Amino acid sequence: MKTERSLVAFEDHKIRRVYDEKSETWFFSVVDVVAALTGSVNSRDYWFKMKTRVKTEDGFELSTICRQLKLISSDGKRYATDCADVQGLFRIIQSIPSPKAEPIKLWLAKVGYERIQDMSDPARSLDRAREFWKQHGRSEKWIQQRMTGQETRNKLTDYWKEHEVKGEDEYAILTNIIHQEWSGVSVKKHKQLKELKSQNLRDHMSEAELIFTALAELSTRQIAESVEATGLIENSEAGKKGGKIAKNARLALEQKTGRSVVTGENFLPPASGKKKLK
Repeated sequence: MKTERSLVAFEDHKIRRVYDEKSETWFFSVVDVVAALTGSVNSRDYWFKMKTRVKTEDGFELSTICRQLKLISSDGKRYATDCADVQGLFRIIQSIPSPKAEPIKLWLAKVGYERIQDMSDPARSLDRAREFWKQHGRSEKWIQQRMTGQETRNKLTDYWKEHEVKGEDEYAILTNIIHQEWSGVSVKKHKQLKELKSQNLRDHMSEAELIFTALAELSTRQIAESVEATGLIENSEAGKKGGKIAKNARLALEQKTGRSVVTGENFLPPASGKKKLK
C-alpha cells in the first residue's frame, strides 16, 4: 500500500487521513471524526464504547468497516489507528447523535473526491495550497519559494524511488542527514526550536531556511545522479555532500550578516514572548 498522509480540517478540528493509491481511496481517522462530531474530550473512549453499544443493539461490528493504519500522533510517532473510507464513515456517523452529521457528510464527500480531481488536473492541488498559504498570511514571495522548494524536493524523492531507497522510513533518514548537515540541527530539533508538534516544518520556515533546504536537496540530487548513487548507504553519502554545500553557503551568509539562518521563528498563532515570521 503506497500512501500519502495529510491533515484536513472540518470546522476547527484536524482530521488525519491516508491515501491508498491502489484503490484510489482516502481513509480517515475514525477517532478524529468522532471528536469533530461529538466534541468528546476522549474520542478514543467514546469510539470504544460506541462499538460495544452498536454490537449489542444492532449486532453489527463497526470494526469490520475499518482498517488499522499507522498515523502520526501528537507526539510525532506513528501508531496503528482505526481508519475508514467515506462509505464506512457514513455508516459510523449514523450511530452518532449529532447536529453536525449532515455537514460532515458533505465535507467527507468533498475531501474524499479531492485526490481524484488532483490526479486528472494537478494544478488544482497547487491552487489549493497557494490559497491556503495566502489565507494564513504568507507573502507571494514566500509562497513562490515554498512551491519551488517542493518541486526540488519531489525531484529528489523521485530519484530515491528509482534507485532502491525503500519507503518513508529511509526517506526520513536521508532527509534528516541532509537537514542536519546544512543546518547543524536535526529535523526534530528544528521543529522543537520552532515549537512545532504535528505541523509541517517547511510550512514554518523563513525564506532563507527554505532556500538553503532547497539548495541542499538540489545539490544532493545532482551529486547522486553524477555517481548513480543506489540504495540507502550511497544516497546517504550524497546527502552529506549535498548538505555540506548548503552549509558552507549558510556559514558565509551568516558571517556577512551576523544573523543565524536557522531560527525558532514560526507562523503559529501569536503567543506571549514568541517572535513570529513575517
